[in-house]
Amino acid sequence: MAGALNGRRVAILATDGVERVELEQPREALDRESAETTLLSMNDGQIAARNNDLEDAGTFPVDRRVGDATPDEFDALLLPGGTVNPDKLRMDPTAVAFVRDFVDSGKPVAAICHGPWTLAEADRVRGRRLTSCPHEKAEIEGHAFGPRPRRRLQRRHHRHRHHPPRPRSQAPGH
Repeated sequence: MAGALNGRRVAILATDGVERVELEQPREALDRESAETTLLSMNDGQIAARNNDLEDAGTFPVDRRVGDATPDEFDALLLPGGTVNPDKLRMDPTAVAFVRDFVDSGKPVAAICHGPWTLAEADRVRGRRLTSCPHEKAEIEGHAFGPRPRRRLQRRHHRHRHHPPRPRSQAPGH
């Protein structure tokens, strides 16, 4: 029986440190709806999964290297989280370029938990509405809006704001 996503091709971009549940459960849901999923990673072989970033959680076989894939081959992109996985992805220029090109294609992108880190590194969150875990807000906003300007402290005459400057003749020790 054909599902709602019959024949849709979904790229899943992940690497070592991916949170197992954040790759496995969405992939199973996509498979149930008859999507064709492809696990892309930076290297061939397998990627190591984690539970809660701390515990080993087995491996997933990689279908293709991200450097050998193009967004034109897929209908959607899934970016699972964990903290280690997206942190490694955002340090890889090939993975970041793939994400940037995918977003630019206008096709759907789903990013789970810390997954938006890679979108932010690709500079593709600016001006977009995202959902995220509450603890991700500062990280994503920092990329979305750039560094916030720092106020320069003015120390010309005042050591403390609540005390006016004293004339030199009244300063202690004079």
